[in-house]
Amino acid sequence: MEVDPSALLHGTVDATELQEEFHEEKTKLPLKASPPLAALSLSLSTNLFFQSPKPSSSAASSSSQPLAALPSRLKIPSQISSPSCFSLSSVGSSTPPRFFRPSFSSPAVLSSPFPFLRRSPADPSVGAAGRRCTLVWLRCDLRVHDNEALTTASNESLSVLPVYLFDPRDYGKSSSGFDKTGPYRAAFLLQSVTDLRSSLRARGSDLVVRIGRPETTLVDLARAVGADAVYAHQEVSHDEVRTEERVEKAMEAEGVEVKYFWGSTLYHIDDLPFQLEQMPSNYGGFRDRMQGLKVRKTTEAPEKIKGLPLRGDVEPGEIPTLMDLGLNPAPTISQDGKPAINTSLVGGETEALERLKRFAAECCAQPNKSRNNGAQESIYGANFSCKISPWLAMGCLSPRFMFQELKKTSDRTIADATKKGGSVSGDGGVNWLMFELLWRDFFRFITKKYSSKKKVGVEPVTACAGALA
Repeated sequence: MEVDPSALLHGTVDATELQEEFHEEKTKLPLKASPPLAALSLSLSTNLFFQSPKPSSSAASSSSQPLAALPSRLKIPSQISSPSCFSLSSVGSSTPPRFFRPSFSSPAVLSSPFPFLRRSPADPSVGAAGRRCTLVWLRCDLRVHDNEALTTASNESLSVLPVYLFDPRDYGKSSSGFDKTGPYRAAFLLQSVTDLRSSLRARGSDLVVRIGRPETTLVDLARAVGADAVYAHQEVSHDEVRTEERVEKAMEAEGVEVKYFWGSTLYHIDDLPFQLEQMPSNYGGFRDRMQGLKVRKTTEAPEKIKGLPLRGDVEPGEIPTLMDLGLNPAPTISQDGKPAINTSLVGGETEALERLKRFAAECCAQPNKSRNNGAQESIYGANFSCKISPWLAMGCLSPRFMFQELKKTSDRTIADATKKGGSVSGDGGVNWLMFELLWRDFFRFITKKYSSKKKVGVEPVTACAGALA
């Protein structure tokens, strides 16, 4: 069977007719077993027909060296743009050749498939496993439980890169000559970061730790792993809000979406019965407006978290020491010769949950000293307070989770007493805890109000209930 090559390239020969003719000639020839030869399979984006060479007498002599008969170079016509698939395998010559094999993919997809997986950040259809990699920027949310940013990133992405940064601007001396971060707070923070890394590793992930400015270090990490989104919890103070703005601007230049969550207060900012700009500037007015508002349910701690991305080969890094942060170790003995109280505080989510468990048990054991309306004014005794503020401030403990667990303990205590035909005094500290956490919410929301981008009229902030009522 002879075919004019020029006619073949110009498309004047019917490919189906050629294939059928070849098949008829092939069936007339007897099949002979031959030694295995190296077969070269080339799939091209242009449908071309390669005529199989007729067997020659030299085939037997080359059986001992099957690869020697192959040409050292393969000439491809200039009309072919690029091959889509190229493979070399050892097969028997009795295998019939494949003709007109269509190209199943584009060369660009094979070389770099990741851009084709990207979706527009504004696309509402981005759902589970819709992102290839999400960078989770952890700050004052050093926990696994009730961490919406971390859980959402793990549910929506193929890989997750949790990152904690030690910003050099948070250390050193302030303009007044004081330490921006003292040695006790820094030691508590280092313990919290270490505990979070252990929790993430137990769930199949890890924590990447760096010393650097977020607007530069986060961009470098996102570029290295090919992240298409950054998830983080919003903060409220002036410096933290300015840092968020710089990160957003830097990520926008890289085409990376930045998505913020809210998780530092008892009540969610989206559930407030007023716009943040219209928030009352006194606690009394704030408390009255918050009456009857429901607390959102917490986010369950995931049993497994998506692993780190393979791209970029990012190392987790070492957790710095106090000396690395420019601080001297905190003294363990106070000036009066007694052990320093701060040294007994161990940072981390694990310690926070243990303290919450002990605090709930102590609240249920408190005798009843309540007001006329039945609300417990405070807890008292040897501990006097819960002393969980440091873990709340670092985000090792969620205020919603704290309220939820204490309420569960109180409900169980009341239910057990009812089954036994008795009664239980007090409310297990739930009302007192609600009162204290509401104060905390007031200060965080009012700070957010005056540190937001939208400038509001200058108005004095007071904690007195009736000052501006």
